[in-house]
Amino acid sequence: MERRVLVAIFLSFIVLYLYQAFVAKPVPKPADVVATDTTAPPPASTTKPSEGGTATTGASSPALPAAAPLVGASSEQDVRVETQDVTAVFTNRGARLKSYRLKHYFDQSHAPQELVPGDGSPAQPFPFSLRASDERVTSTLNSALYAVAGAPIASTVVTAQTAIRFEYRDSAGLHAVKEFHLAPASYILEFQCTVTQNDAAVPTSMDWGPAVGDLGENSRFTRKAEGLIFQDGKAVRLAAKDIAKQPVRQGDFHYAGVDDNYFMAVALFPGVASVTYRTVSLPPPAGSTDPPRDLVAFSIEGAGGPQKFFAGPKDFDLLMSIDRDVARAIDFGMFSILVVPLLRSLKWVNSYIGNYGWSIIILTIIINVIMFPLRHKSVVSMRKMQEIQPEAKAIQDRYAKLKATDPAKQKMNQELMTLYRERGVNPASGCVPMLLTMPVLLAMWALLSTSIELRGAPWMGWIHDLSTHDPFYITPLLMGASQVWQQRITPAAGADPAQQKMMMFMPVMFTVMFLWLPAGVAIYYAVSNLWGIGQQYLTNYLIGPPKVRTVRPPAERRVKRPAGAAGEAAPREN
Repeated sequence: MERRVLVAIFLSFIVLYLYQAFVAKPVPKPADVVATDTTAPPPASTTKPSEGGTATTGASSPALPAAAPLVGASSEQDVRVETQDVTAVFTNRGARLKSYRLKHYFDQSHAPQELVPGDGSPAQPFPFSLRASDERVTSTLNSALYAVAGAPIASTVVTAQTAIRFEYRDSAGLHAVKEFHLAPASYILEFQCTVTQNDAAVPTSMDWGPAVGDLGENSRFTRKAEGLIFQDGKAVRLAAKDIAKQPVRQGDFHYAGVDDNYFMAVALFPGVASVTYRTVSLPPPAGSTDPPRDLVAFSIEGAGGPQKFFAGPKDFDLLMSIDRDVARAIDFGMFSILVVPLLRSLKWVNSYIGNYGWSIIILTIIINVIMFPLRHKSVVSMRKMQEIQPEAKAIQDRYAKLKATDPAKQKMNQELMTLYRERGVNPASGCVPMLLTMPVLLAMWALLSTSIELRGAPWMGWIHDLSTHDPFYITPLLMGASQVWQQRITPAAGADPAQQKMMMFMPVMFTVMFLWLPAGVAIYYAVSNLWGIGQQYLTNYLIGPPKVRTVRPPAERRVKRPAGAAGEAAPREN
């Protein structure tokens, strides 16, 4: 089996896999995208026939008297609660979460990361808005001014469990109570509400509105906001096309909500519930040239009793402290069994170094030291294949004119196997060690693409964020140049010009892909290539120059001169 063919096939597989796994596919814009123009006039009232057959319009219908509030507030009020990790702002208009900023994570303007991108309108409701079957009740629940109890007097960091209670009651018999509990060091909010109409329970669903939606780099390799449900031991992500096809999901959920590459907002352990998703397109801020943000909103119905919500970073150790399955919300891909120990190793190295860029380099060196024997064995095997290549090619040339279906073709394989056995060469030993190292390479790719530890982490000089692409494309170009260098010094088992051109084209493809990948990924692969170049030179020094074997022409190999018979020859078959 020719080494270049195997490597070419394998590298082609890698390119296809990485393209399918990381390149965002364009999705058709669903028909139920929420319009973002909140300044448009309300739709005209439709005309309905009355019982007497006379048409009446909404404009001429007598307005129903508004219910007078019995328990509530006279003015709108914001309640700000600051814990060790978040700054939450509630509004008593509808008793909803108006702002939720993470104190340890920052956006592009270096402000604390905001996880509530909605504006409180019906199209973009704040989290913990309520929805009932009666639209009038829904409107009242989300626009009424609630009385507030239990809120901290000043905006200080709370050191104990904080409970905030909102209550509203009106003369129509509508009574609503919302309670929120925040721990001093947690990204979990506990929420409970009761809604009654004339002492009869009113079924409601909780509407979160547009969720998460990181304002990070607009890269096609970064996961955008998607629906997320965990059911039957498996995390399922819902892209826009999936939501358009089936917006409502019902079942026994371990958690359900929305996530993006680095953050998520989910209901924890809701049990048997119904979750409805819809896509939302938010326009960029005024004067900005950024494209609209395609987000996802969700509402949940059926979760009884107090309900816990997690709104925060997708930090592996943090999610593991909540539940092992919650940590599976981080999509580490098919090599997650390797990603987790690599992540722990990276964080361990960083605990001593204090810079994730240098930590990536040191971890890369450690990994390559461990894989040194495998790569050394692969190079030695390819060198042996290179040495016997002239003899193997001579055997193949003798049978070149035979068809593949010719039984005599089998004799060629027998002769090749005999040659391999005599020279102590295993055709697969050059490729198998390379295959064993590939899962580690792909696991590091997944780790460096999804790890929130790298978000906003600087390295040195021009790289200020390892989770975004290199602004000057220096590391991708270095990675591509080192890959070309490495291929030129790697022993080749064949000399087919077409294969050589294809192999030299691979670094070009990889360089183009790496231009927009996170800088941390490019650093890892560039350092791996440089290490491979050094190891190649070391291996070449240890095993010495290749032994070139000269194959005699077929006519010469059929003649053997017997001893003592100079000038005479006896024919024999080789």
